[in-house]
Amino acid sequence: QVQLVESGGGLVQPGGSLRLSCVASRSIFSRAAMGWYRQTPGKERELVARFTTYGSTEYVDSVKGRFTISRDNSMNTVYLQMSSLKPEDTAVYYCNAVTSPMSTYWGQGTQVTVSS
Repeated sequence: QVQLVESGGGLVQPGGSLRLSCVASRSIFSRAAMGWYRQTPGKERELVARFTTYGSTEYVDSVKGRFTISRDNSMNTVYLQMSSLKPEDTAVYYCNAVTSPMSTYWGQGTQVTVSS
C-alpha cells in the first residue's frame, strides 16, 4: 500500500520559515520522482518543487531562492524548507510521488498559512 504522509504545516508570520516533511512508503520512495505541490481555493494545484527523474531539482519561479527541496533516503522522507515566507505562499501543500507516467500518488495535504 502506497502512503505519503505530510507534516510540518502551520501558521507563520511573513518572513518566517517552516519545514514540511513527507514520509513515503518504502515501496515507492526509492523509485519515485518526489515533489511538492500547493493549492489554494478556486485554483489549480501547482508545482512548487520537485526532483526530476535524473535527480536534479526544479522550482516554480515564485519560490526560487526561498524554498529548498531535499530528501533523506534512509528515512524515506522528502523535505521542503520554506524561508522568507509570504502571504501568497498560503496554501495546502501536497506531497507527490510519480513512479511512471500512469502512476501518481498524493498525500493528504498540510495547511500552510502565512499571516501576521
